[in-house]
Amino acid sequence: MKNKQTKIDSFDPNAPGDENSNLFGLPFTEEESEIIILPVPWEVTTSYGGGTSDGPSHIMQASKQVDLYHPDFPNLWKKGIYMQTPNADLIELNNEAKDWAADIIAAWESGENVAGDDERALLEKVNGACATMNDWVRDSVVSLRKAGKMVGLLGGDHSTPLGYYQAYASEGIDFGILHIDAHMDLRDAYEGFEFSHASIMFNALKLTQLKKLVQIGIRDFCLSEQHVVDSEKGRVEVFRSEALHMRLYCGTPWDNLCKEIVGHLPPKVHISFDIDGLEAMYCPNTGTPVPGGLSYEQILHLLRVFKDSGKQLLGFDLVEVASGQDDWNGNVGARLLYRLCSLLGEGR
Repeated sequence: MKNKQTKIDSFDPNAPGDENSNLFGLPFTEEESEIIILPVPWEVTTSYGGGTSDGPSHIMQASKQVDLYHPDFPNLWKKGIYMQTPNADLIELNNEAKDWAADIIAAWESGENVAGDDERALLEKVNGACATMNDWVRDSVVSLRKAGKMVGLLGGDHSTPLGYYQAYASEGIDFGILHIDAHMDLRDAYEGFEFSHASIMFNALKLTQLKKLVQIGIRDFCLSEQHVVDSEKGRVEVFRSEALHMRLYCGTPWDNLCKEIVGHLPPKVHISFDIDGLEAMYCPNTGTPVPGGLSYEQILHLLRVFKDSGKQLLGFDLVEVASGQDDWNGNVGARLLYRLCSLLGEGR
């Protein structure tokens, strides 16, 4: 603690971020930091746009430009926020499995037979690789939480946080998920991939410890996903973007809508934030952009309402921040990450 306090006393939060420093230009080691960001550069099953595996590195770079002062949480930086180095074995496995998955996706899209022996063998390899990633995330989160750390996961595509949810289940924690997204992600083994990015919430619902899934910003989903919502008989609450905006246009204040959304959540909550829940102007390079969505300021107010609700934030994931020809996605992602860290830190 003495070493950390010395760094706090000598650090200038007004200075430009040091390029050789860690996340947000902060000087702390992993041991000195209370909030640990777990990068998961994984995008094996993405079937449209790519680049989400580079999300952690782009956010790291953009984070050096984030000003550390905010009147609502002026001392957040003193807690220490540290991003671990991406796991080299996981990166290698991602690259291998992505090639295997690409062959299966190409066969699906061309109408070819995907039930042959070769295709089944490839599919088993992809599903096995994804299961390995899930196990690594689960074990990493469990280890960090046992060490007393608060954990944020940074994807990668939206398949990456399943292991985080499994970590809660392994600890016997009942929890809810506040899911911000353009998509329901309730498909059963999309394109044959058991752990598809389009199946993350379908798989999460298999955990009995997940008591409530509250989805906001949804505007692209299929009939089978609606059937999942209906079959859960109230366990899943969906706030479609179009329906929310209709209520706004008819005079319902956004503050009231946010209180209604948060009111459906149980006492302990995980926030799962797919950046495509925002309007596409904030995330033009994300993997599966959809017209419509929520504004940046609407999301910030939702987070304020959540903070004031007294519910406990257990952790969060931020996913689908993809690279592009500029740093805009990383810029938005870095600022969202800082706000999520503020919510997690204040909950402690």
